[in-house]
Amino acid sequence: MKQVSSIPNVTKLFGRYYVFMILSLVLVNCKSAKISKHLHHTLNSSFYDNQFTGLMVYNPKTKDTVFSHNGNRYFTPASNTKIFTLYTALQYLPDQIPALKYAIDQDTLIVKGTGDPSFLHPYFKDSTALNFMKSFNAIQLVTANYHNEKFGPGWAWEDYDMYYSPERSAFPMYGNVATIWNTGQLATYPEFLKGKTTYSELNSRRDFNTNTFFYKITRKDTIEVPFVVDSTLLRQLWDDLLPGKVKIIPNTKTKTDQTLYSVASDSVYKRMMQVSDNFLAEQLLILASSTVSDTLDADKVRKSILDKQLNDLKQKPYWVDGSGLSRYNLFTPLSFVQVLEKLYADIPRERLFNFFPVGGKSGTIKSWYAGNTVPYVYAKTGTVGNVHCLSGYLLTNSGEVLIFSFMNNNYRTSTTKVKEQMQTVLEYLRDTY
Repeated sequence: MKQVSSIPNVTKLFGRYYVFMILSLVLVNCKSAKISKHLHHTLNSSFYDNQFTGLMVYNPKTKDTVFSHNGNRYFTPASNTKIFTLYTALQYLPDQIPALKYAIDQDTLIVKGTGDPSFLHPYFKDSTALNFMKSFNAIQLVTANYHNEKFGPGWAWEDYDMYYSPERSAFPMYGNVATIWNTGQLATYPEFLKGKTTYSELNSRRDFNTNTFFYKITRKDTIEVPFVVDSTLLRQLWDDLLPGKVKIIPNTKTKTDQTLYSVASDSVYKRMMQVSDNFLAEQLLILASSTVSDTLDADKVRKSILDKQLNDLKQKPYWVDGSGLSRYNLFTPLSFVQVLEKLYADIPRERLFNFFPVGGKSGTIKSWYAGNTVPYVYAKTGTVGNVHCLSGYLLTNSGEVLIFSFMNNNYRTSTTKVKEQMQTVLEYLRDTY
């Protein structure tokens, strides 16, 4: 009798469960409808009349699109492009950065660059490769394996002397910049470039085509000025490091099939994302190409990942560089959300969020999107003239994680006002969803 009488109780239990699920779905739908109505009203306000704006918000747990406004339209992404670069690097690179490829032929070390940006970089100052090379009396540095231009397509020519626009190369040194400061007299890193640096009353920091550097006499700060990566300077820098040891050659028949590793890859990813370092982003794509071929070609690795790992993107981007310096780049909010979802699914949350700037705490959003007690935005900014974008992860007060991409193009107001509007929207999502 007890077994028979329990059947109605089981039925009641399942009935209550289904009722609960139906009610939950109704509540969720009502909440989503309310949020969608509010956000549509916001993005149709007069503030957005004279600009082009896209916003997509997605819940990776329920697989639901919470909101989409121009989510499938193409925008200039600026440094949001680095999200795709991060994904690519994580797909191709090992836990430590490949510093160089080499072979030993009797007493000669034959070296090919991999694009490692950390070698004597002003931030990383990694000397792994240098210490390895010091033990050899004869070194041949092969240069013809690099197949890209020194600048990306669509980069602004007048940025040639700005810190954010170093040249790309196969074997970067010192971040491909001269670091200059004033301690009563001029000082440089590397010290060798002090002899090429003078005070000036002008704003120019370097001659257009030569490695002659200028420090404005009224300055007090430290500046970084890209140098011209030409054969003359490379010979001089290597002779300064390893006098008489390094010979630069175009090609070799020797197979350089051994690899030396340098810094932890995550440290480079974090630096790239946190401070939006264009040089690191460009070199990471070159590095990724070094893992599949002796030829260093960022164009090929971009094409490869779009054709393979990212062949399911609903809107294929027009992607021309690693940093987002180029205005030729075109991405949709949906494509960023899809890649951010892939990252969220593949990488433990603590590690993933550690790469991104944190609202109110660190990186390029240190002064924005501060939570009341804990951070709620982990996202990458992208800013060039009349463009500001933000894509990443948002933590709601209810404990949900939302993926979003908020893209603004062609505005004529100040970027600060655009950020204020964005912050209002993201706070609403945090408090309401």
